[in-house]
Amino acid sequence: MTEELTVGRLANTHGIRGEIKILSHTDFPEVRFAPGKKLLLIPADGSPKFEVTIESAKEHKGMYIAKLKGYTNINEIEKYKGSLLKVPSDDLVELPENEYYFHQIVGCEVYTDEDASQPLGTITEILQPGANDVWVVKPAKGQDILIPVINDVVLDVNIAAKKITVHIMEGLLP
Repeated sequence: MTEELTVGRLANTHGIRGEIKILSHTDFPEVRFAPGKKLLLIPADGSPKFEVTIESAKEHKGMYIAKLKGYTNINEIEKYKGSLLKVPSDDLVELPENEYYFHQIVGCEVYTDEDASQPLGTITEILQPGANDVWVVKPAKGQDILIPVINDVVLDVNIAAKKITVHIMEGLLP
């Protein structure tokens, strides 16, 4: 069974012809909500998930207004408000070199370039405060370590081995 990644949430209905507003949770909405794209709908009420196909979608005020194939009026789609839209984790959009998805980074062991035998800790979270992301590294004991995701610090990312090598600049460690 493959993992699924959330790409949107059905926020509300739009009009009476079965259109729905989607709050996007993806960096690639033009790919995910393209006509003909198949998505998994995970109903908010806990009923079984099922596949839906995007018939049309357009961006509107920070959301996407979509028409799903087979849904022609508000009564058919209204019960799915709050439901999630997902894709299988193997249906990833190709990223440029040296860019990674959050789920690929979280869980990686972090090592320093000075001591490749002892892990610094494991990445538990990614913060996005502004100019660059910050990885939250949980050591075996002690306080979390915040690692800025910049070229001077992140030296090597090996997703297959779940191993990241960093250079600890002065002042980074508590």
